[in-house]
Amino acid sequence: MTQITLSDLPETIQTLLNQAQKTGKPLTITQNGIPFAIISPIKKKSLLETLSTLEPLDEGLLPLDDIEFSK
Repeated sequence: MTQITLSDLPETIQTLLNQAQKTGKPLTITQNGIPFAIISPIKKKSLLETLSTLEPLDEGLLPLDDIEFSK
């Protein structure tokens, strides 16, 4: 995928993208009245949302009571 920095875009496009980011609403680009691209801001997940998608770290581990420790 090609990437470009926001500062490399014309000022008008920067303004529209900043507006889309602030409102959270996608920006639809049309040609001759026909939509051909949508630019949508990436939703940032909260820490709680991110943690809720992680697999449990203790899955498959033995309980500490079942482990023999050498002295």
